[in-house]
Amino acid sequence: MTYWQSGYEGADHINHDSIRLDMNNANGHQQRALEDYRLLKQFGIRTVRESIGWRLVEQDGQFDFSIIEARVQAAQELGIQICWTLLHYGWPEDLDVYGDEFVPRFVRYCRAVAEFLKPFGGPAPVFSPVNEISFTSWGMSVGMFRHSNMAYEHARRDAKRQLVKAAIAGCDAIWDIIPGARMLHCDPLVHIIAHDNDPASHLHAEAMREAQFEAFDMLAGRRDPELGGAPRYLDLMGVNYYDTNQWEAATGHRLWWHLDDARRKPLYQMLVEVHERYGRPVLLAETGHVGSGRGIWIREVAEQAMMARHRGADIAGICLYPGIDRPDWVNPDYWHHSGMWDVVAQADDPQARVLAPAYAQGLRQAQALTEHFSDAAAMPTIVVLSHLRWHGANTRPRHILGNIARHYNVVYIEEPVAGAAIDYTEISHPAPRVSVYRHHTSGTGEVSWALAEPFVLDLVKQHAHPIVWLTTPMALPLAKALDPGLVVYDAMTDPAASGNSAQHWPEREAAVLAAADLVFTGSPGLRDTKARKHQQVHYFANSVDTLHFEPALDRSNGHPLQAAIGGPRLGFYGTLDEHIDGDLIAAVADAHPEWQIVLVGPVVHRTEASLPQRANIHYPGPHTYQAWPQFLVGWDVCLMPYLTDPSQPPANPANVLEYMAAERPVVSTAIRDMGALYGEVVAVARDEHAFIAACEAALASSQAEQDALAHKMRELVRRTSWIAMTDDMHALIALTQQRLSVAGMAA
Repeated sequence: MTYWQSGYEGADHINHDSIRLDMNNANGHQQRALEDYRLLKQFGIRTVRESIGWRLVEQDGQFDFSIIEARVQAAQELGIQICWTLLHYGWPEDLDVYGDEFVPRFVRYCRAVAEFLKPFGGPAPVFSPVNEISFTSWGMSVGMFRHSNMAYEHARRDAKRQLVKAAIAGCDAIWDIIPGARMLHCDPLVHIIAHDNDPASHLHAEAMREAQFEAFDMLAGRRDPELGGAPRYLDLMGVNYYDTNQWEAATGHRLWWHLDDARRKPLYQMLVEVHERYGRPVLLAETGHVGSGRGIWIREVAEQAMMARHRGADIAGICLYPGIDRPDWVNPDYWHHSGMWDVVAQADDPQARVLAPAYAQGLRQAQALTEHFSDAAAMPTIVVLSHLRWHGANTRPRHILGNIARHYNVVYIEEPVAGAAIDYTEISHPAPRVSVYRHHTSGTGEVSWALAEPFVLDLVKQHAHPIVWLTTPMALPLAKALDPGLVVYDAMTDPAASGNSAQHWPEREAAVLAAADLVFTGSPGLRDTKARKHQQVHYFANSVDTLHFEPALDRSNGHPLQAAIGGPRLGFYGTLDEHIDGDLIAAVADAHPEWQIVLVGPVVHRTEASLPQRANIHYPGPHTYQAWPQFLVGWDVCLMPYLTDPSQPPANPANVLEYMAAERPVVSTAIRDMGALYGEVVAVARDEHAFIAACEAALASSQAEQDALAHKMRELVRRTSWIAMTDDMHALIALTQQRLSVAGMAA
């Protein structure tokens, strides 16, 4: 099997409303298999998952496999491996799934399938006897499938047992015909939590979560041994995972992925649990998303799969599901827009395949990162000492270091949190080859970096002479203690250079510039300032992850927290700190009481009371980067309401490009570099009246003007790339290391 695979929705059951489903016929895949398989070539996909459809191929006790002949022939012609599912929710209508006849009839069917496919599958073809045993038995218990004996009161329990018996007998039947066949058993992978803190609720939720493993345990002979299970039956494991696979037990409320519900469990941890539990290869046998967000979903899944592999899990691959869009099981007129290719009626083709561009972009990025992060070679280490939280509002470090981790192991150490009763450390793994440490100390203020020194030295003791990357000069003493082989200073506009540390900032930064081997900056102004003090200063403009903000282009999206807020809406997200011009925001709100101003972000280095309070100013609070597109989509104008104090360092906030990726009008104060960098597309206002007038003009712009502006934004955004930037940074680091090595030998 290839690592990347594509699946085709093959459900053939009779739904609750007695509609007989044939999904491969509904989207034309049955007739267009050769075309559909050829489409996969551009992505290097050579393994597919297909369903035969027991209900469709057995009529009156006779088998007719003509509906799969086109797929078999297409696969032979193109060198495609098909992994066949035999029972995909449907079975012959004369059968009672609970009856004694069911298993023998299924065995007969499995033997017929194996005989038919034996000439085409090679020595080790892959079969899934029964798709999603747990899901199927649950569906039977809630009336999802129309079948005989629907009112059976023990449906979930007894259907699961019967389907396990059928799967075991089916494996044996196939092995009789094809001894080398591999067996893939698939079920949803879920995470279920309690909705409150009641211990009974937690026990109930955990029991529900554990139930997802019952069918696997039965197949492996770990429970209900009378069913005939044994380890050999649990050959290959498939887990099916979608954004809706995490929820509260009692309420059923989803832990929404697109809103970044903090209670969600990382997929990599779930995959590791499955592998550690069974010790078998694990295939992500179904995964995908609906509508916008398909691209960012598949890239995130690929990242999580790599993180699971780095922790020892044997991840066999990822299957896009479905490859071709499909209609709904209940409402055949509704199409999910979940495939790599949508099915679009055109004048000359009622079922034309139209590539989903963001999904394709996401898959290509997912494949590239899989290739990079599959490299098992030892990587050098970058130790980052940063005043910025990895998941904070300033996303530049996260983008740079998350991408540069393709070349390094990144140990990201956040500025310690002072005031804890005892010292302890929070550890997270937000991206492949990235570990984040937040140390809580009993120290206070600026000395907290020094108090963290024993912890940091112990953490990195196995990394001799690491590359040390600083985003703050306040950590320089600790950086020196690490005996670095190379020092990088990423000089940024610094919201933390205030309060107790501000008075020491200039002298500390002078020391950092003297110690640094490389200096990176995010704006031309900062480059010019630092270049007067260092010979190796390099400007790397901020970029934007267009894939992440693609959902903001889908105007049907939105964040529930602003659903009740009227319009027009003017919005900002970021840190609500001392650099935000509260007087300006108040003036905008007062000038137009009918406007609604939404300010998303944490309040830092100022009190909430210091922010303007008006009936038409809304503070939804801090929200993570994941949720920002859902806010953006509901804004008519995006704001950059920063103070323009000449004493402030030059700025190039990353959110301006993110606003552009959402193709929303942007109005900014005249912060340094803004006009020079983005004046063609951003309305830069030099005073309060001009700022209000620019907002008025943006709201009054015609559709043609908005389209022209969006085109300019797309062109500007297209020229940026975090990946290209970090590749250039990596090259500079390697060149500098080589230079230092030569200089050291000469000395």
